[in-house]
Amino acid sequence: MGKPKPHKRRYGGGGHPEARANRHAGPPGAGVARLLEDDLYALLDETDEVLLLILDGVQDPHNLGACLRSADGAGVTALVIPKDRAAPMTETAIRIACGAAESVPVVSVTNLARFLEKLREDHAMRVVGTSDRATADLYETNLTGRLALVMGSEEKGMRRLTEENCDELIRIPMMGSVECLNVSNAAAVCLFESVRQRLAAEERE
Repeated sequence: MGKPKPHKRRYGGGGHPEARANRHAGPPGAGVARLLEDDLYALLDETDEVLLLILDGVQDPHNLGACLRSADGAGVTALVIPKDRAAPMTETAIRIACGAAESVPVVSVTNLARFLEKLREDHAMRVVGTSDRATADLYETNLTGRLALVMGSEEKGMRRLTEENCDELIRIPMMGSVECLNVSNAAAVCLFESVRQRLAAEERE
């Protein structure tokens, strides 16, 4: 086997110019790379390899910041949150993100269910959600290509309409006594399994 390729890129072609232009100079959301929904659609049409992280009902700024940090490490194209039932981009979230708030575009959408439907029908995206009720195993699921990964809150999971707009539901196999991981830990596990699969596919080419 050759040396592993360094993972120094963002799926979707790097930092989007609109996101760079929309960093704010002061609070709220100082130093945050934001992207409009329509600009995200344009970005999706520019590339074959896409990895989106979508948070539904995650209201803790610590979890938002930790998810951003993992998203940056995994080369995520953008992080998507609903305008309602979502943690605000506070100083705490930015601090926990350790710089990732400036590098990962954050997209706020008004209607998450409609957004997911548009991803699937108009932009050839596959939407995979995580759920305790899922029967499919994370490690047996294809997480390459044009993928949107949806994470729900720890307490309630995804909303019903969000879940109904997923192509597939998966679960992380738990071997111990606890039933689930913290949402930011679960996001990291799923994102880096996607990275592992993508790098393995590149090695086979």
